Amino acid sequence: MAYPEAHAGPLPEVIIETRHLSRLYPGVTALDQVNYRVWRNKVNVLIGENGAGKSTMMKMLAGVETPSSGQILLDGEPVTLGSTRQAEKQGISIIFQELNLFPNMNVMDNIFIGNEFFQRGRINEKYQYQLAKTLLERLGLDIDPRTPLGELGIGHQQLVEIARALSKDTRVLIMDEPTSALSQSEVKVLFNVIAALKRRGVTLIYISHRLEELMEIGDHITIFRDGRFISERDVQDASVPWIIAQMVGDKKKQFDYRAAEPGETVLEVSGLTALAQNGGYKLNNVSFSLRKGEVIGIYGLLGAGRTELFKGLIGLMPCQSGSVTLNGECLDKRNFQQRLKKGIALVPEDRKGEGVVETMSIKTNMTLSDLSLRGFRRALSWLKPAEEAERVSGMIQRLAIKVSDAELPVISLSGGNQQKVVLGKALMTGPNVVLLDEPTRGIDVGAKSDVYHLVGSLAQQGLAVMFSSSELDEVMALADRILVMADGKITADLSRAEATREKLIAASTPQD
Repeated sequence: MAYPEAHAGPLPEVIIETRHLSRLYPGVTALDQVNYRVWRNKVNVLIGENGAGKSTMMKMLAGVETPSSGQILLDGEPVTLGSTRQAEKQGISIIFQELNLFPNMNVMDNIFIGNEFFQRGRINEKYQYQLAKTLLERLGLDIDPRTPLGELGIGHQQLVEIARALSKDTRVLIMDEPTSALSQSEVKVLFNVIAALKRRGVTLIYISHRLEELMEIGDHITIFRDGRFISERDVQDASVPWIIAQMVGDKKKQFDYRAAEPGETVLEVSGLTALAQNGGYKLNNVSFSLRKGEVIGIYGLLGAGRTELFKGLIGLMPCQSGSVTLNGECLDKRNFQQRLKKGIALVPEDRKGEGVVETMSIKTNMTLSDLSLRGFRRALSWLKPAEEAERVSGMIQRLAIKVSDAELPVISLSGGNQQKVVLGKALMTGPNVVLLDEPTRGIDVGAKSDVYHLVGSLAQQGLAVMFSSSELDEVMALADRILVMADGKITADLSRAEATREKLIAASTPQD
C-alpha cells in the first residue's frame, strides 16, 4: 500500500510528521521509508505486530535513537532530535512500558531528577514540592510528594511518570503499552488522565495491543507492518476486524517444516499459578502437556506471561499452586539446579544478563552449566582439558558458531553467535526438555535460520522443545502446536492446522 502523501508545508492539524524515515541495523531494516503523521491534540494510536517498527519510531521521535535517513518535522519545520534532552526541549516526552523510576527515592525527587530547579546554586526544594503537589493533584493523585516511590502501586507509579513528563512542559507525550501492568480500576484512572491531558492541549501517541482499549481511548489510528506504514484512519471509521486485517496482510509462511514423530508425554503441567505483587497473576492456572519430539510455540504479547511460565517450569520463580511433572516425577519441591539435573534446560530471553558471562571465554561459557551440575569438587576431578575442548569443538560445529578460537572471550562474538553459545550451554547438560525464551530476538536473518534448523533437529532427535516468540511467522512456521497466552493465562491451544494469524492475534488480546 502507498505511503500517505508527504506534505510540503506545515499543517496546523499535524504536529509531527516524518518523511521517508528509515532506521537500519546490521542485517535488519527496522523502519523502511516511513511517512507518519501525528495529529495535534488527539490520541494517536499506533498499532502493529511485534517487530512492526512501532518502538523504533517512538525512540527516534523521543531522541533515544537517530534515523539512518529521512526527516522529522515538528510544526512543519525539520528538527534534529539527537538526544532525549533535545526532544524534551522541543516538548516531546516518552513513557516506556518499563517505568524509568527509582523506588528508593521519593515521589518528588523522581519527578524532577535531571530537571531540578535551582536557586542561587542550590535545588529549590520548596518550589519543587509545591509544583510536584500541583502536578499530582492535576492527575488526581492525593499523596505527599515526599512519599517513597516504592510504597506506591504500579498504577500510581505510572502517574508519577506522567507527572515527570508534564514537569518538562510536554506538548507531545508518547505512551508505550501504558496499561500492561495495570488493574482494571487503574486503567480507568489512566484513561481519565489522558482525557484531561487532551483537554489541556497535550498531544498523545499511544501504543497498545489491546484492541478494544484502543477503540475506546483513541482518536486516530495508524498501522505499521514489517517496518512500513500500512494504513491510517480515524478510530470512529475503524473496526477491530479491519485493524486485524491491516496488521496481518497477506503474509505467507516463510520457513520449511518437517514434523517429528511424537513420542510419550515427557512434561505435564497442571494448574500452575504464580501471584504478582499488585494482586494480579504472573501465571493463572496454566495447564498443558508436552511430548517427546514435539515443538510447542508460546505466543503472546509483552507481559503475557511467557517468560514467567519458563521461569516457573525451571524453578527460577516461585509458584503458589499447581504442579510440574517430568517423566512421571513431580518437581514441585525441586530447585533450579535440581530441575536442570533432571533434564530441563532453559535458554533465557536476556542473553547478556542471564545467558553468558562476558568476561569468560566461549569454551568456559559453554561448559558452565554442565560443570555446575557435577559440583565443584567433582568437576575439578572430572575436568580433562582435552575432553572439554573436544566436546566444545563438537558443539561449535553442530551449531555452526563462527569463531576461530574457543578461548576467545564470548563478548568478541556477534549477537547471533553469542546466542548459539547460550544454546550450546543448554544442550551440553543433556536435557530431555529444552525451553527457548525468544531464541531469535536481536539476531540477524542468517543466525535465525540456523536456530530454526536446530529446533527442528532437536525434535527429530526426540527432545521435547518449547519456545516463546513475539513473531507470528516464527511460531506458525516452527511449532507443531501453539499455546497463546494473555494476562498469565493460556487463552488458546491450537494445532498447527488450526492456527491462523487472525486466531492468534485475537487470542493474544487481553480481555477485560
